[in-house]
Amino acid sequence: MAHRSGFVNIIGNPNVGKSTLMNAMVGEKLCIVTAKAQTTRHRIMGIVNGKDYQIVYSDTPGILKPNYRLQQNMMDFVDTAIGDADIILYVTDTIEKPDKNSEYIAKLSQLACPVIVVINKIDISAQDKVMELISYWKQQIPAATVIPASAQEKFNLDTILETVIGNLPVNPPWFDEDAFTDKNLRFFASEIIREQILLNYKEEIPYCCQVEVETFKEGSERYDISAVIYVMRDSQKGIIIGKGGAALKKTGTAARIGMEDFFQKKVFLQLFVKVDPDWRESRKELRRFGYEE
Repeated sequence: MAHRSGFVNIIGNPNVGKSTLMNAMVGEKLCIVTAKAQTTRHRIMGIVNGKDYQIVYSDTPGILKPNYRLQQNMMDFVDTAIGDADIILYVTDTIEKPDKNSEYIAKLSQLACPVIVVINKIDISAQDKVMELISYWKQQIPAATVIPASAQEKFNLDTILETVIGNLPVNPPWFDEDAFTDKNLRFFASEIIREQILLNYKEEIPYCCQVEVETFKEGSERYDISAVIYVMRDSQKGIIIGKGGAALKKTGTAARIGMEDFFQKKVFLQLFVKVDPDWRESRKELRRFGYEE
């Protein structure tokens, strides 16, 4: 049997469960998951190898209308993913308005590559609502395959997998058999810290923060990691640190535990907070943080 391999790019609006679906399909927590919009900022690949296939999934930021350069770069990741996909997984859910960001739906209907529409979160919806949505999406993108699913409950993921494999082009593997992502350990350390910022702080604070891992020393028994949390104003720095450093300590402790679970190694983590007022708009800074080529 010929080997199949291809790039399966996951796009959709914020909070529909793209990252949860990606993690479930890959079988690893590669993407951080929170209930807040803009949790995913980068394009993250997860690689699945079978006997005669290789699937290269890509999680992408949620579709939005950009208000600053960082968000524009996030949407550039989405546009690139649409352009280089062998298969598009468009994730919607049973909660959002189906016609949200309709210009992207129009793009999908014009694509030459296969499109799979995944209606996520059916576990929290009535069956008649799900049937209405299936009918709606078949009308919107007639060439698409529409699959109701629950990434959280891992329901119908086998159907998604079978449909993906059936639409993969005949290709040799793009990555080594033991590869499971395109990102390095530093990236995952920074994302685990950012996940805790999203979980522990309110309002605009998570969206004004960027994490940079400055040192990552791999020992045989322990990883020594030093990271900086960049914020845009002194007042935000005070909130991140908290009274007597309590908030930063809480974030650091939770991040360390998350890293130890992910890396399966002991971790010594140091966190620092610095002010960088223009990081969301500066091309130089965004390039440094991996948001620009």
